[in-house]
Amino acid sequence: MNAAVEKSLSLWAMQGAETRLIATRENRVYRVDHAGHAFALRLHRPGYRTDAELWSELQWMKAAAEGGLYVPAPIASASGEFLHVADGIQVDLLTWLSGAPVGETGEYLDADGRKALFYGIGREMARLHAVSDLWTPPEGFNRWSWDREGLLGETPVWGRFWDNPSLSEEDRELFVAVRQEAGKMLQQIEADLDYGLIHADLVRENVLADGGKLQLIDFDDSGFGFRLFDLATTLLKNMRGSDYPALRDALIAGYLSVRTIDLTALDLFVLLRSATYAGWVIARMDEPGSKARNQRFIETTRVLARNFLAEKGKNP
Repeated sequence: MNAAVEKSLSLWAMQGAETRLIATRENRVYRVDHAGHAFALRLHRPGYRTDAELWSELQWMKAAAEGGLYVPAPIASASGEFLHVADGIQVDLLTWLSGAPVGETGEYLDADGRKALFYGIGREMARLHAVSDLWTPPEGFNRWSWDREGLLGETPVWGRFWDNPSLSEEDRELFVAVRQEAGKMLQQIEADLDYGLIHADLVRENVLADGGKLQLIDFDDSGFGFRLFDLATTLLKNMRGSDYPALRDALIAGYLSVRTIDLTALDLFVLLRSATYAGWVIARMDEPGSKARNQRFIETTRVLARNFLAEKGKNP
């Protein structure tokens, strides 16, 4: 056990607890077993989030849990704080959820119950949005914004997708054109779109099933954004399935069973979500598997961009 983990455990008065590393993506996540209970200890990647951003994420997760969502809830330390810095690393502790991921992106998803699953994901997504709209964020709440600037501005949240170094000249021209046209469309309609706190990464790995319960995890990318962005994220990762139209309908039906939403611009947001991946991967080119992911992100965005421009009567 490293020094940061040991110090973190002492902050929550869990010295000597059993720990097991379970994830090493943006954060290092450990399962902690202590006094008959399980917890998730997160050691955040240095420099990736400010203290204010992480504190805000924890406040929202607490509100979602109190609102009846099955999400990890923050655990206060012995001094009553949700967030600490141990040996220069930001750390927090969450409740442990016992469910298992409903699937893995890129892997075959068992056909049994797929439509019911996507109906449930849509329902829980809408519940999260509804609970968030009833909650007033505390003073100092600070999360990034997936607004028009955050998606298509000069410095998007996840990078300038049109500057991905792997783009061919043809693809670069295509991505620049789609950025311009999508920006014009979004500017025209953004005032009428549903906007508020969103999860921003509800892919299969971040939805856990525990019997009849669906649990939402990994709020690391959460912030303010268009609610269609959440729907688009789930849809994008399932577009290659032969029953995609049925899954799309089920996801939307589940969402509409809780709250209404204007779906007119949904295809635009599927394109925008795809483009964010082509930007996100730029800073991660040296990570294992990034080359294949990068090409997949570019190929998907290329197809969606050409379709979008063709529908606009533009030459893709």
